[in-house]
Amino acid sequence: MLKVVAGVLSIVAIASLAMPVLAEDDFPIVGTYTENQPCKGDASDANASRVKISPRDIDSVFGLCTIVNRTRDGNTFAVHVECKGPGGSQMLGDISFTLRADKTIDFSDQDKTYKAVLYKCPD
Repeated sequence: MLKVVAGVLSIVAIASLAMPVLAEDDFPIVGTYTENQPCKGDASDANASRVKISPRDIDSVFGLCTIVNRTRDGNTFAVHVECKGPGGSQMLGDISFTLRADKTIDFSDQDKTYKAVLYKCPD
């Protein structure tokens, strides 16, 4: 009986460790992108604005934003972020990323005042 309990606890522990990995896999937009022009990955796109998305942060010309929460509805990700502004001020905001059939991503802020198309860079 003790072996069965130990085996069940081992399975539960392994499943618990795997949960965060599964959650990160549900965020397939992780990577480096260029804004509004295709990324070639060479010196020809050196002046393009870059956006780096990780499971926890978004780094762009606007600054470093920490992902507070994210939800998925089909091909659209609604992301709540906390960003550090000028002088260290904290700003909260909502942004959305929509995966398109051509593998680009439509990006917009909560008020739709800023929109961009993100092109994935080669790894």
